[in-house]
Order: sequence, then structure tokens, then C-alpha cells
Amino acid sequence: MFDKAGFRLSLRQVLTIPYVVLVLALALIIVALSYSAGNRAVYAVSSHLLLETVGRIGQAVDRHIMGAGAVLEAAFPDGMPIGPSIDDEVDALRTRFWIATSLHTDPNNYVYYGNRLGQAIGLYRHSRTEGELRIKFQAPEMRTYYRFTGINGPLAFHSREGRLFDPRERPWYKAGERLDVQTWTSVYIDFGTSDLVATRARRVLGLDGQFEGVVATDVSLRALNNFVSQLRVSKNGLAFIVEPNGDLIASSSGPNVRAMPDGSKTRVSATESDSPLVRAIYAEVQSRLAAQGLGAGVQTLSFDAADGEKIHVGFDRVRDDAGLEWITVVAMPRGDFMTGVTENLVRTAALGLLAAAIAIALGLRILSWVSGDLHQLSEAALRVGDGHLAWPVGISRSDEIGQLATSFETMQQRLQTDALTGLANREAFMLRLRTRIGPTSEPPPSLRFAVLFIDLNHFKRVNDRFGHAVGDRVLVEVAQRLRATVRTRDLVARLSGDEFAVLLDRVDTREDLEQLRQHVERVLQQPLAALAGEATEALAFGGSVGTAFFPDDGKDAESLLKKADRRMYKRKFRDRPHDPARAMHHGADPQE
Repeated sequence: MFDKAGFRLSLRQVLTIPYVVLVLALALIIVALSYSAGNRAVYAVSSHLLLETVGRIGQAVDRHIMGAGAVLEAAFPDGMPIGPSIDDEVDALRTRFWIATSLHTDPNNYVYYGNRLGQAIGLYRHSRTEGELRIKFQAPEMRTYYRFTGINGPLAFHSREGRLFDPRERPWYKAGERLDVQTWTSVYIDFGTSDLVATRARRVLGLDGQFEGVVATDVSLRALNNFVSQLRVSKNGLAFIVEPNGDLIASSSGPNVRAMPDGSKTRVSATESDSPLVRAIYAEVQSRLAAQGLGAGVQTLSFDAADGEKIHVGFDRVRDDAGLEWITVVAMPRGDFMTGVTENLVRTAALGLLAAAIAIALGLRILSWVSGDLHQLSEAALRVGDGHLAWPVGISRSDEIGQLATSFETMQQRLQTDALTGLANREAFMLRLRTRIGPTSEPPPSLRFAVLFIDLNHFKRVNDRFGHAVGDRVLVEVAQRLRATVRTRDLVARLSGDEFAVLLDRVDTREDLEQLRQHVERVLQQPLAALAGEATEALAFGGSVGTAFFPDDGKDAESLLKKADRRMYKRKFRDRPHDPARAMHHGADPQE
């Protein structure tokens, strides 16, 4: 990159010059700091994404549910009594109910009251200015609906209810009658809209301090269900709100109400959800909650789904002082755990990165050019340290890093090479053999191979009679002879002393292997140029060759080499007096 004719930069210059340029350019420094902070922010946001999403759902629940208490307080301030009949209270109730439904018109747009006489009055807000008063003064009569505009607008008859409404028979009335505090009724399906509805109720005392009636407000859960169903958790993530008994309040993966064959509607339980993931998540959350008791705060857990993918789950309990208890759940597969956060970060940082794109690209290019090769060289050093002597370095450059890489490759070559013969050494041979075996011990017939173990005959006598210099020349000549005898794809190695080994890259049958063994022995028996002119008439030089066939004779490198060594020993001493010490050295049974 910077190496051109007559112009070469050292490694120090390559690192220093960009640094000085970046220091002098204030804008580049700011971008670099922003980039670093962004990376940290992505990591932090990713690890807390589940908890934050659970928090968002909790806030949505709070917006939809928690305002109901204030609505009831505005409709009937705590301690305010009421007479036994609403006849004289209509105007006051209408005014307070209008104010109460103005606090949280969405979703608390309906407040109503029923008493012991069966009378009922309710105010339903159609909009910010339009209201509807629903009233009955006698228990046997139907409710009458009046429309009006503004808090004190004149009432205009609209309709009369078609079926009898007795507040004393409604669940909200019975729940408020039993308790001295505000309470929630069970979530139920609205008859008209088929939406889930929750009702918060509170008893109202009479002038004598005794129970007189119940005031209540409905909270439609349609908006909450829409919020959860449209929540963009992640590509494959989901969210749901569930009651402790398993009934779904809202879900992003399916409906919370199901139509029955008879036309009626029933709630969907998480245990019967069409989504296997919802069923599995609910079971895991319930198991965690059951194990730890009530607990508090947002929690996380992880588990393996049926398909083996890791699922991360965040969940929280939503409670209030009126007895409401729901569980909010968010779950994401590990595969897209970071997707949403990364996209948000990219969008947020886009404007800043645009201004500094050229400078950052240049800096990253330089740093990658330098640090990438250093990392590659470091990785190669670690691999060599672990015994992978042939691990490729793959660096081609002419600066100090290139020189270091060249020196390292030279060292690798020396570590794998026998200094005397130039053949591969024991370590290189074993590495090649293990690599050739690979992860399977049952290769197809087309990939079978063999090992030859060679030991020279009477080599000690050569050293003793002619000296080590001649012995070394013999070893070199034998090495050259072996290398010329086998195929180019076969590997010849000197294991130690006068022991050699050959990795035959492919051998189809034992008959072929036996022919190769005999050929090698014949080659070794030929006269040696290193001993020309020496008195060797009584010295029957040559070598003994043992074989091992993969995988029949062994399924790992050590077993193959040991098998070939034993067979070599048996051939070497077949016609010679037995040498127990030599037998034990080669791992053979002296009695074999």
C-alpha cells in the first residue's frame, strides 16, 4: 500500500502519521469518541433490551389501568355519602361523572353507579364534547339513553335499552359490595364488542354510614391488545400479557378471544395458544415464579426451545392496590437479539457518521491493514504453540511485519524439518497423519491410506566402524532414496536415529501395500554411495519395513505408527537372535 519504488514507510511511520493527522483534526477525534461510545451503548442497550421492552409494556398497562382509581375518586370522592335514591342526585352525579371521564377519556370513558334499590346512572363519553347519560329510576324499568353536548348540555332522548339491566346482579356490583376498598372484577368479554374489559369498582356509603351502592368504571383492553399486537419486538420476537391463571390479556402472536362452534366467545389461555413458543414461555415463567415466590421487579431467564434455539425472556408482575395482578412477558430468539438495538443505533448515528465517513474509513483501513496482520501472526504463533506446526501465516508485505512473518515461516519450516536429511521430522509427520485421519475413523474406501515404518539394518555398526560422519551421509542418502521411491504426494519423515516413516497418501488394498513394502526394502538393499570403497562385505545393509493400513490397523495416529513399528520389528528380527530389550523398546511382546 505504501511500498512504492523509492518510497517505503516503516511500521512506526505507518502508525504515527495517521495518529498525528487524527489528533490535529478535531472533527475526527469527536467522531472516533462517538463511535466508541456508540459501541458501548449498543452493548449496554442490547443486554437490557428485554427489560426495557417489558418496561414499555408496563407503562402501557399503567396508562390503561392505573388511572381508573383516580376516575372513581373523582366520581365519588372518598367519604362522600349518598342518599338512598338517586332522584335528587342526578345533576350532581352527572357533573362529577363528566369530570371523572375527562381525566382519562381513553380508556376510562364510562363511569356508572348502582344502588340497593336497583337504580342506575352512568355517563359514557363518545368524545371530548359528546356524552351519553344512561339512567333508570326504578328497578323494573329499562335504562333510558340521553345524548348531550358539554358538561351541562340539555338532555335529548336517544333510545331505551331492550333488555332489563339490574346493577345488583352485575359482577362489579357484587365485588364492590363485599369489600371496603377498590377492587377489580375478573376480566370478561364485552357482549357487544367482543373485546376484553376490566372493571374497577368501589362501594359507596349512605348518610348513615352503611353500604348504599357501588360506583365503577370500565376499562376496555382493546387499545392495550392493539399496542401489544403491534409492538415491534424483533424479527421473531413476541410479547404478551397474561393473568396468573394463564388467560391472555393481550398477545402479539395471536388473538386473546376465540369463537366457539356455537357462536359464543371464550378467552384464550396461554397453555392453549396456537403458538408453541407462547406455551413454552408461559411454562418457563410460571416455573420461575413458583420457585421464587412473589418476587419483585423485572426478571430475565433463558431456555432452549423445542427446535434447539436459545430463547431469552424478560417478564414482570404488574400489581396495584385494588388486587390486579398481570404478568407482562417479552421473548426474543438469540438470533435477532441485537437487531432492533443495532438498527436504532445506526439511525441515530447516521448523521454524525456521514460527516466523518471519509476520515473514519481511512483510519479503519490503516488500522485494519496493520492490526489484521498482527492478529494473524499472533494467531499463527498460538497455533504453533499448540502443536499445529504447519498453520499458515498468509502475510505478504515488505515492512517489519512482513519480515517478521517471513522469519516466522522459516522457523515453522525448521520446526517441521529434520536438520540432517531435510525430511519432515516426527512432529510434522504426526501432524500430517492426524490431519489425514481427520474427524472420522470410517473413511470411504477411496480415501484409505497406509503408513510405513522403516528401521535401517546394522546402522550402529556403520557408526562404530566408519564414524558418525559416514553414518550421517548414509542417513542423507537413504532419505534421498526414499523420497525418490515414493510418490510426490506421499510424505517421508525421519522419526529419530535410523528410523524413518512414510505416509502413503492412498492405498486401495493390502496387496498393493505389500508390493510397496517389498519395493522399498529392495531399494534399501541396493549399495550405498556413502559406503563406496569401504570394507562392507560382512555388513548386510538394508532396512526392515513395517506396515499399517488405515483404518483396519488403527483409527488414530499413535495406533497406526505403533502397529507399523511392531510389524517392522517382527520382520527385522525374524531370522535373527531375539533381543528382549529391543523388543520392549518397540513395544512388542518378547514372547510374541
